[in-house]
Amino acid sequence: MAKDYVLEHPNRGKAASKATRAVVILLLLVSVALFLIVTLGGWNALVGAQAMQIFYIFIYLLVAFYVARWNRGVLPVIAALAIIMAIFAAVATPAWFDRDKTGFEDPALASEILGTITALIVPVQILLIIFAMRGFQQAWNVEVERYEDGSTNEEIVAARA
Repeated sequence: MAKDYVLEHPNRGKAASKATRAVVILLLLVSVALFLIVTLGGWNALVGAQAMQIFYIFIYLLVAFYVARWNRGVLPVIAALAIIMAIFAAVATPAWFDRDKTGFEDPALASEILGTITALIVPVQILLIIFAMRGFQQAWNVEVERYEDGSTNEEIVAARA
């Protein structure tokens, strides 16, 4: 007769894992807030880039949900998306500051403000890459079968040998 067992995730209980998960979720939400400010504040100036901004907002909220559920598989995806966004933000920052010249229509928010916020996106994305990869190293997905008597599957196999 098979024993009843409970699956435990020992790495999820560690303080470092909990802190990393919280920081990743926080950085994702901060990124979404910065994206929303740039998207809404510069809507008229973001010719053709509105769809990408909305895509990133949606995807970051979705992966924040999965990280909150301890899904380790989305962490490399988060890092890859953050790399792309950091590059886009680094390239776009000078363009916002160049819009204060004659001939440019000012967006809803001043272009200097949007340039500063876009520049802030770069370090946030770098931190997101670092913490997402740290979370991936912590092996949140490791499962241990714990039986009613407190033994594990590894202990039972060792006792049979």
